[in-house]
Parts: sequence; C-alpha cells; structure tokens
Amino acid sequence: MGRRLEGRAAWISGAASGIGEGVARRFAAEGAGVALVDVDRDRLDAVRRSIEEAGGRAVATVADVASERAVRGSIDAAVAAFGRLDVLVNCAGIVHIGPLHEYDEADWDRLMGVNLKSIFLSVKHGLPHLRRAGRGYVVNVGSISSLVGQAATPAYTASKSAVLGLTRSIALDYAADGLRCNCICPGITDTPMLRHHLAKDGDPDVALANRLRRVPLRVALTPDDVARAALYFSCEDSAGVTGTSLVVDGGYLAAAEWDSCGTDGTNPRDAR
Repeated sequence: MGRRLEGRAAWISGAASGIGEGVARRFAAEGAGVALVDVDRDRLDAVRRSIEEAGGRAVATVADVASERAVRGSIDAAVAAFGRLDVLVNCAGIVHIGPLHEYDEADWDRLMGVNLKSIFLSVKHGLPHLRRAGRGYVVNVGSISSLVGQAATPAYTASKSAVLGLTRSIALDYAADGLRCNCICPGITDTPMLRHHLAKDGDPDVALANRLRRVPLRVALTPDDVARAALYFSCEDSAGVTGTSLVVDGGYLAAAEWDSCGTDGTNPRDAR
C-alpha cells in the first residue's frame, strides 16, 4: 500500500506533544506536509526537527489557537509552505480540575477558547483552502467525555460534548463542498495532559494503574493509537463517513462496570 497522504498538507493544532504530536508524526510518515501549531516553541521546534530528520516535511508556527489572528496566520503559513491545505486536525486541548463553583470566569473562557473556539477558527479560515483542494477533511479530537460525564472537570466535559455537536454541524453545512468532518473520542491516553491531571492524586503512575482497572484491554492508549484513527478520517479509507464519532478507548465505554482481571500489567497487544 502506498503512503495514504502523499502530496497532501495537514494543519495540526496541539502538535508539540501528546495526541497532536502523534498525529503529526503519523501523517508525515504517510507523506503529508504537516503544519505544526502550538504555544510551546521549544517542543514544537523539536518535533519539527525530528520529523524532518526522518525525511518528512514540516513547518512550525507558534500560535494561540484561541486567537483568530493567530489561527489565520498559522493557516496562511501552512499554505505558503505546502501550496495547499487538505486536512485540519484539531487536537489542541487543556483541562481545568476542580468543582464548578471554584472556577474563575477566566478559567472557563480560556478552556473554551482552546478546546472549542479553536475549531470554529480553524474551519473558518481553512475552509477556502479545503474547498480548493476538492476533497477536504476536518478531524476534531473529542473525548469519551464527549459522551459521558467525568468528575471534577465540568468545563472540559462541557467543551468535549460541544466538540461532538459542532462536528455534526460542520459535516452537514459543508458536505456539498466535498468536506467531511468527523470526531475521535479517545479514552485514557498516556499524554502530558493526562499526567498533569493524575498528579492531583499524588503519584501519577499509581493513579493511572487504578484507572486502567476500568479498561478491558488493561492498557493506556498511545498517541499513535489515536493518530491511526485520525489518519482513517483524513483519507478515502473512510469514504462516505461524515458527521460521526469513533470511540478509541480500549473498551472503556463498553460496560457500566468493569474490573480488569489482569494484575501483571501484561499488554495483550504484545501477543500480536
């Protein structure tokens, strides 16, 4: 099989770490020119250099995705670098931990700006280029919190529920333009943001192990697990699929209650 994104260009937010970095690396390996967008300049440059050293094509733009001016500039930079734009992957996200009554207005607004407003901005300014490409793809990274509640993260949960609803609206409104829009809903994924979240419990490794007792596959997802789903939605492997979500969660949402029977930390994927 040839490289599925050969000659294409993708704009990827949150690309300095976690799922966004995983998507950038996977897409570059599949032949895409990748426009990396994040606020972490040092880490962003490190990811760009690594992709280029592996033979990929990448450009990095430091941008706050809650800012319209910054998003517009980052998309302009992507088109200037690659001459086209075919895919938007909205990975940027932050979490705020605590009960709703302890939030400041600024906490709420900042989280909604990064997690939700950024999608509006990327589609608004990316749309002319996606239309020009003939076939355009928008992939939004939601969460299992797009579908169920999660304690102590009310703004995050609200934002991820809204991401799924916005995905459906984008799919309907722009289908006639040849654009398909879908949402990935990852479960427990081992990323810096998850580790930050788990740190509130003291030992992130112990907290992660306790959480994984709820997961039938007994392992945390890797960013590349989610990136593979993003790749599916960003090429014609998913022809005919739009306005929907793909849950990638190791079976987390498959049952109301679950305690994994394994205690030795064995990864069932290692047996493949």
